[in-house]
Amino acid sequence: MQNWRRRARVDSGKNTVQTPLHRPVNRISIPSSARWIACVFGLCVFAGCGSSNEPSSREGREGTDPARLVVTGSSTIAPLISDVARRYEQEHPGVRIDVQTGGSSRGLTDARRGLADVGMVSRSPREGEDDVAWIPIALDGLAIIVHADSPVNVLSEEQVVAIYRGEIETWRDVGGEDAPITVVTKADGRSTLEVFLDHFGLTAQEIRADVVIGDNQQAIKTVVGNPDAIAYVSIGTAEYEAMQGAPLRLLRLGDFEPSTDAVRAGSYPVARTLHVVAKGESAPVVSEFLDFLLSPAVHDLVESHFFVPLDGPTPDGPAG
Repeated sequence: MQNWRRRARVDSGKNTVQTPLHRPVNRISIPSSARWIACVFGLCVFAGCGSSNEPSSREGREGTDPARLVVTGSSTIAPLISDVARRYEQEHPGVRIDVQTGGSSRGLTDARRGLADVGMVSRSPREGEDDVAWIPIALDGLAIIVHADSPVNVLSEEQVVAIYRGEIETWRDVGGEDAPITVVTKADGRSTLEVFLDHFGLTAQEIRADVVIGDNQQAIKTVVGNPDAIAYVSIGTAEYEAMQGAPLRLLRLGDFEPSTDAVRAGSYPVARTLHVVAKGESAPVVSEFLDFLLSPAVHDLVESHFFVPLDGPTPDGPAG
């Protein structure tokens, strides 16, 4: 099984995932923007420190109680981690894993403060965030979605920007029906919002939204229930929900088709690396769970959520 510390190190080679996300991903590898995490290469994961909500990643009294891990953060990553946790618990009956959402900011903050053993963060690290180890687990992209009944199939980047600035207010102006556009955006602290703003060169203050939501599921429910709505979500989440029968469409972004296959091939421009973060000295149960999360034993779960495993084969050859 792969040791998670190997994944947390810097890949100094040329075939790294480029961030910020104005450029396509050329190869599935470790993001170059994470080079400052080298200083935490040797770090393991904190067992929680004093708090009423602290993680208890250690055996209970006299080994009778199950060890408990707390994982918090990104709603994009949480469904995958929940499935991984269920499989891990089946193989390790003495372990219980509590997965909670709340956004990437919560995951990072909880891991830093010792309120969680592991945080889920659906973006790449920034300068000044090197007090935790950033462990890439998969690749994903961001898709613009509308209701399946919408006649609109494609938007240019300029049209997306104009819609979110309130400069285009009706679908008729982009080839749709004569109906007002319901603009849906993410709340502050959500990495999907940060990726969206970064790629399209927008600021949060410029967004003219009708609906502000938290997680991907809320965005999808809003679009499914409103044929005039537009939103942006994880490609993996959108493809999964469409496969389950949700009436939604992933819009082509100019010449680029949003799909997991396009993310895997490096041909879709709004791609991102999904991470878990951890800090400090590890309890063995935490390290073992992280090793399991990064192992081929869960690649089928990663792919079932329409993400791209980092250790899978790539168009350029085996990933490192």
